Amino acid sequence: MQTKAPINTAPIERLLQQIKNADSSQQKQVTMDIANAKEVAYSLATVLARLAGNYETLITKADNQPDIEVKVDGGSL
Repeated sequence: MQTKAPINTAPIERLLQQIKNADSSQQKQVTMDIANAKEVAYSLATVLARLAGNYETLITKADNQPDIEVKVDGGSL
């Protein structure tokens, strides 16, 4: 099932922003509640599944293209 629907990456972006803020304030850890963790996990799984599907499509298209043969005869002057 391939779809081109936009992927909701907002939970990933929020996590990255949270990590950036924690780093800039020199915090030792970052915590999140289970609901946010599930959103991040779902978003990451969706992104990775789409990436794998796109990669598979690319490989399939590359395999279906005919081989090109080039012969070099040296030419004549």
